[in-house]
Amino acid sequence: MRLGITMFATDRTMPPHELARAAEERGFASVYVPEHTHIPVSRETPPPTGDAALPAEYARTLDPLVALAAAAAVTERITLGTGVLLPAQRDPIVTAKAVATLDRLAGGRVALGVGFGWNAEEGADHGVPWKRRRAMAREHVLAMRALWTDDEASFEGEFVDFGPCWSWPKPSRRVPVLLGGASGPTLFAHVAEYGDGWLPIGGAGVREALPDLRRACAEAGRDMVPVVPFGTSPTPEKLDYFASLGIEEVVLRAPGAGRDAVLPLLDEYARAYL
Repeated sequence: MRLGITMFATDRTMPPHELARAAEERGFASVYVPEHTHIPVSRETPPPTGDAALPAEYARTLDPLVALAAAAAVTERITLGTGVLLPAQRDPIVTAKAVATLDRLAGGRVALGVGFGWNAEEGADHGVPWKRRRAMAREHVLAMRALWTDDEASFEGEFVDFGPCWSWPKPSRRVPVLLGGASGPTLFAHVAEYGDGWLPIGGAGVREALPDLRRACAEAGRDMVPVVPFGTSPTPEKLDYFASLGIEEVVLRAPGAGRDAVLPLLDEYARAYL
């Protein structure tokens, strides 16, 4: 089983390029960083953590693509992923260019974990119609796929509309798009249509959800996609359980902290699980 690392990278944590280098040196397969463009001060959306106040790290996240570009420059093998990028809040033409450039510079090592967002006020500042954010994210990803794939790309949809155009560089290979979110028919329909995998947070309930995901993929005429439990706090029993389900990669949680806290945990994980 491949093991990756995710950290809530901010301006106060261990720099993500140092995290990626340390993770690669210890034999981890991937490193993932999250995204929030900003956090509105006045919000009605409750924190997803269940806390009374939103932890400060949410307002301090680094841009994930810039952070991963720095990581690409100091690593050679490790997969560099977003966990998760919010495509509804991003211009798809600009983001397609950035992701393709990153993948080229990284030698084909980018994985694009995407999500739909939880903060309605953040989305509103980007002009995202909140109840349509899943549809908007879908179109943005499909438009990026066209730009990554076609020499003369075009797209016509509800939220994205551009005529034939040229956009290089193309990614080194097909960038895997892994969809985050809770299990359910809507998410699994999206995964089966345009995703390359599912990123369930933590991994609870995966076994019960697998038949539904497998069915959605079959109805879309494709093979079952990989499932990558994300942000997991590991135990030997938990990793054995995931392996028994045929899961081949798990992304482990590291604290959003400095080197003194993160590096000993990476060493502990490596000794116990690699």
